[in-house]
Amino acid sequence: MKILVLFDLYRSPLIGERFSARTLERLEDKPTEADVLRCLDRLGHETDTLAVFDNVPAILDKLAAFRPDIVFNLSESFAANRAQEPNIPALLELMKTRYTGSGPGSLMLCKDKSLAKKLLAYHRVRVARGVVSSRRRPLGKLRRFRYPAFVKPIGEEGSDGIAQASFVRDEAEALERARFIHERIKTDALIEEYIEGRELYVGMLRSRTTVVLPPREIFFTKVADDAPKIATFNAKWDDAYRKKWGIKNGPAAALPDGVLEHIQKTARIVARVLQIRGPGRLDLKLQPDGELVVIEANPNPSLAHDEDFAQSALTAGITYDQLITRILEDALRRPAGPQLR
Repeated sequence: MKILVLFDLYRSPLIGERFSARTLERLEDKPTEADVLRCLDRLGHETDTLAVFDNVPAILDKLAAFRPDIVFNLSESFAANRAQEPNIPALLELMKTRYTGSGPGSLMLCKDKSLAKKLLAYHRVRVARGVVSSRRRPLGKLRRFRYPAFVKPIGEEGSDGIAQASFVRDEAEALERARFIHERIKTDALIEEYIEGRELYVGMLRSRTTVVLPPREIFFTKVADDAPKIATFNAKWDDAYRKKWGIKNGPAAALPDGVLEHIQKTARIVARVLQIRGPGRLDLKLQPDGELVVIEANPNPSLAHDEDFAQSALTAGITYDQLITRILEDALRRPAGPQLR
């Protein structure tokens, strides 16, 4: 097939700048793009790339010139603004171009972590309870709130804006962290109850049915038992920090009886309610009493071959080439053009 790999940059592409798997590897935070492009070439597809910063006509011109059978959509922002991510698949739908991953509706729902949790709670999915401090009208006090709590940006991904200071013990710390998010990250802040327990990542592939992949877990092997275990930005992406604190990701350790079935049922409900299509990831906490709590849902998770999603698929017997092929085939089954779900 003719496949256009679309991704975003935090700058305007240079005139005549071209992107191969090798050049993408040298770009910061582009391992997924490099791995996907290399895989598509290995599978024999005809590929081209489009790096987008803030130029909508460039997208339209590329679609008209290359005429792809499908767009492999790896974009996460527009003009360095992650809130604009849903508008990329919306544009592709208006152009009646098939693309991989979730649509604008799902991305809009999941971008607002508070709204997504309200929807899940309505469907009787256990979520962390919380309140929103708006950047325009910051909260001045928190009434009857349970501590410790956790404060994070309402629409960021990849643990952006999450640090050890996100764990707060009282109202003053919570409001101070919310102010930090308002001023530094320039977004609303979600203040929610801190959930103690094991952190699990569950991959999903949703087409006509939802395939739930084996759960992964983040292990904190050098963190004291009584210390909060937080998947901060550094805990996820800083190799030196991970080594210092013995932080590792891998297949989930043994689960209590019935928990895996509960995870699978929860994942299917979340994928349906939040309209996730193609690949998705569910972040969960497994409490000491065996209760599952949804932390957040992520449509279009990282597809780098050494990240949790692809590694979970490999545990299920799905090679990387098979995973990328399956994502393409699932997307091709959907009609082109705007869709309600």
